[in-house]
Amino acid sequence: MLQRLVHKRKVHVLVATPSGVSGQGGIDRIMGALKHEFERQEIADIDVRFLASRGPGHVGLSIFYMFDFCLRMLAARLAKRADVIHINISVSGSTYRKMVIAACARLLSIPYVLHLHGAQYETFWKDDRGFMSRRIEALFEHAGRVIVLGGLWRDFVASRAPGAAGNIVIVPNATAVPTLAHVGGGGDAHILFLGRIGDRKGVPQLIDALHRMKPIEGWRATIAGDGDVEAARMRTAELSLAERVTFPGWVGPDEVASLIASADILVLPSFAENLPVSVIEGMAAGLAVVTTPVGAVEDIITNEQSGLLVPPGDVAALTDALTRLVENPALRARLGAAAMAVHRERLDLAPFVGAICDVWRSVTLKAQSVKH
Repeated sequence: MLQRLVHKRKVHVLVATPSGVSGQGGIDRIMGALKHEFERQEIADIDVRFLASRGPGHVGLSIFYMFDFCLRMLAARLAKRADVIHINISVSGSTYRKMVIAACARLLSIPYVLHLHGAQYETFWKDDRGFMSRRIEALFEHAGRVIVLGGLWRDFVASRAPGAAGNIVIVPNATAVPTLAHVGGGGDAHILFLGRIGDRKGVPQLIDALHRMKPIEGWRATIAGDGDVEAARMRTAELSLAERVTFPGWVGPDEVASLIASADILVLPSFAENLPVSVIEGMAAGLAVVTTPVGAVEDIITNEQSGLLVPPGDVAALTDALTRLVENPALRARLGAAAMAVHRERLDLAPFVGAICDVWRSVTLKAQSVKH
């Protein structure tokens, strides 16, 4: 009876995302893909709006956007167009802002979903039973559902907020099937890094590995992203790698698609991740992936089957993995095909949208069952 009640009318959802799907960050990219897929599928029983909760990033502006979201939530509640609030959450300021948004949602009697991102949340959410730790615990335990990106994060949240354990749902990140045909690097194997250039993503170790590979013929590399671009470029010049390693800086979606289409190997030697989008994008295109077993990566990459996993910070292992792939096109093809198969089965946008919609429907159903 209640199930039929839910589907007789639309479920109205407000999504809190940092820049309203127009930003460069991983959360906005995922939410932008979700929005695009919603428009393509035309899901009849879901009405969803994506609203900025942080804005361009200035502290003063972020507070403005946070309160603006709360005012829009109030207006939607009064118009009976707010059944669920979907709150994307990461570390530090993101969590503090989302505490305010969640408190407003509870004040307005609107259930909310927490969608946990952030590569270092286990460090941020300390297991010390201090004031902030207890506030974060309450934030998670009051959620109608908690979406995490993999098994490691499910276990982490359940250990920190036992009252939320029964509401945790695993929904891995997803990307669209590439529209550009994959052509690869041609005569030279093209190694591609996509992400913020800096220590956490293992870029210094990647540059050291490429330096060790300098005697090997038949490869070139692109390290694309914002961050410490000039320092990394100077380091490659010092190592006489400038002719083989390029740094285009931050690139937009079209440029990312072109780089992936021209690549053979996707490398991400991070020290900390949640579930990296760049790895999933590489898998979608059938690239051979070299990455580290951090965060939920092992949920989607099986070593020697759908990619190569190397320990974080291990330059020798990273060098060996990249060298194997440069010198063995058959291995690249085998790992790339297996990675693509995993993407089509588990990491495509269509099942991702379906899983998110099921979460929203279940939260609405739960709220209605309480009312009745």
